[in-house]
Amino acid sequence: MRASLFITCFNDTLFPATGIAVVRLLERLGVEVDFPLEQTCCGQMHLNSGYAREAVPLMRRFVRVFSGAEVVVCPSASCVGMVRDQYPKLAASSGDPVLVREVDDLAPRVLELTELLVDRLGVTDVGAYYPHRVTYHPTCHGLRGLLLGDRPMALLRAVRGIELVQLPQAEECCGFGGTFAVKNADTSAAMLADKLAHVLSTGATVCTAGDNSCLMHIGGGLRRHGAQARAVHLAEILASTEEDAA
Repeated sequence: MRASLFITCFNDTLFPATGIAVVRLLERLGVEVDFPLEQTCCGQMHLNSGYAREAVPLMRRFVRVFSGAEVVVCPSASCVGMVRDQYPKLAASSGDPVLVREVDDLAPRVLELTELLVDRLGVTDVGAYYPHRVTYHPTCHGLRGLLLGDRPMALLRAVRGIELVQLPQAEECCGFGGTFAVKNADTSAAMLADKLAHVLSTGATVCTAGDNSCLMHIGGGLRRHGAQARAVHLAEILASTEEDAA
């Protein structure tokens, strides 16, 4: 299989180690990975802020850049949700029937990382080793948007050396929500406080998730509290081996 990596502008700018981990992981599993250099933002922050018209050119670019991909893999449920759920609606609103057909053709081939691993590759044991106490936060887009279900946990349970602990009230939002955290800062901070309390109650040294946006929010809160726990993207855990821990 050949997969095109859609890294997302957020990861590319702030968390490049996540993209490197995705490539390491997939190549270890025999997947040939390419990285289209012309990719940019998917337009999610524009659409979420009410600028639908400004998001259309970004959608057109995404379709052009990834149209020839066998499959597109992305370490962000949030951005995958934008492509699969919002692009068809955005394309329809553009009044361009060609764009509608192109989006309908491409969107099903855009997969979140755990979907590619579990559904397309048929694996849960990816050969990872990660000797840490870990708790998993299911992000809203992964949980409610993409309906990832047990895929991330199945992958984590197969990691050697890991001590996986259940996060209380795991399905509650962490309070980030993209522009929500900016427009509703006090509410966002209160939601984060609840999430941090649950994370800390597990005694985990690592909180993981499939979206670095949520992990940035959670990780920042943990640092401000002087907590020993840190936020690590799921891809980085799955890419880890015994050699990394040595």
